[in-house]
Amino acid sequence: MSDEKLKHLEFIQNIITRMNTNSFHLKGLCITIVSALLAIYCAEKNILIILSALFPLTVFWFLDTYYLMLERKFRSLYNDAIQKKSSIKEFNMNIQNYTKGNCNYWNTFFSRTIYPVYLLPSLLVISTYVYITYIA
Repeated sequence: MSDEKLKHLEFIQNIITRMNTNSFHLKGLCITIVSALLAIYCAEKNILIILSALFPLTVFWFLDTYYLMLERKFRSLYNDAIQKKSSIKEFNMNIQNYTKGNCNYWNTFFSRTIYPVYLLPSLLVISTYVYITYIA
């Protein structure tokens, strides 16, 4: 393999790593914000604070999906670029052709690495709101 090809593959790997790191940080930040909002609710007993926790959950769910989708597209580019008879030109970073399968936004949105992290806390927040409002 030529030095240019190896450098190209290294660039793609660096992008994949960056997308993965961004996704990891988003998950951590989301959990921190939601936990802080629930702690504020415990101190102030304002029911709207519980519902406000749904906003960061939703926003971070969409952002995390975007980063995972980009990561999957670059993984597909990497897999195509590593082939011996690849049509990918060296240093080409175009990912526009990768839109199907697991590179699709909505397939990524409901992937098993994304939805449990955001759906379960969302359901917990909603059930807590329902319990406090109608049962307690």
